[in-house]
Amino acid sequence: MESVRPLLEVRNLHTHFFTKTGVVRAVDGVNFDVKPGETLGIVGESGSGKSITALSILGLVPSPPGKIVDGEILYKGEDLLQKSQKQMRGIRGKEIAMVFQDPMTSLNPVFSVEKQLVETIMTHEDLTKKQAKERAIELLNLVGIPDPRKRIRNYPHEFSGGMRQRVMIAMALSCNPSLLIADEPTTALDVTIQAQILELFKKMQQELDMAIIMITHDLGVVAEVCDRVMVMYAGKPAEFTETKKLFDNGKHPYTVGLMNSIPKISPNKEKLNPITGLPPNLSNLPAGCSFAPRCKHAMESCLSQDPTLIQVDENHLVRCLLYEEVKKAVTT
Repeated sequence: MESVRPLLEVRNLHTHFFTKTGVVRAVDGVNFDVKPGETLGIVGESGSGKSITALSILGLVPSPPGKIVDGEILYKGEDLLQKSQKQMRGIRGKEIAMVFQDPMTSLNPVFSVEKQLVETIMTHEDLTKKQAKERAIELLNLVGIPDPRKRIRNYPHEFSGGMRQRVMIAMALSCNPSLLIADEPTTALDVTIQAQILELFKKMQQELDMAIIMITHDLGVVAEVCDRVMVMYAGKPAEFTETKKLFDNGKHPYTVGLMNSIPKISPNKEKLNPITGLPPNLSNLPAGCSFAPRCKHAMESCLSQDPTLIQVDENHLVRCLLYEEVKKAVTT
């Protein structure tokens, strides 16, 4: 796996929003890669930069006020930031597809599912309208929608939340993309439907040999489907490692805090141990480490020195001064 060239490489990505109240550094120096056939999880609280990272990859950052001010996004070795809008329209949906967070607002309520699916397919594939419709019916059947030949004529409001999410997945898979970005695909779904959607992702990935970026705040979803995980905080990666390592030996105090916030089945009825405080204002970040005001282990240096990502173990990167101090102590 390590020798395989990444399908996607994001290098030093900075996406800022220029507002009346100041510059919001929504993505502030993000680096990661995704290999063919793997699932990368991106986790963090709301406002950590997860969705903006995904929109940056697809060239969908609203401008103004948003702008990618620095970095590279290499897809199959080509920088997407150098592509024209016409070229990006050819890549979106065909090469890189996205399942958006809210299927009700992502699907157009005034058009039938058939019209929306057929239009998507015909945009990227050289098919007749009849062939595109048959392809759409196959896709609805593939994602588990019963009686797809009849249901394809329905409108979004005639589907349940779980079924609408399946329609969005069918639309994203319609052109067999090499990379699927799923932004909170199980939010607001009950646990039964959530399990079905995650199983569907794994099934589609195996059948299509597709890479997936799974954006979520749910560590249970990460444990279920992801190979590697990037934990984000205040627009930056806080920790990046393999899923098993993250759950067995998470290093960053923020990661540990997220783990401690997960309810546990225990006869002792232990209380949850949430992270205190709130995420920082991205237009007015504090000096030093952005997590320091909420960190139980914060040192004086954390209030003035911004940490860098350092390697603490094989394939394990952490942005924390605690480990820089340990590293210095070991080497001196």
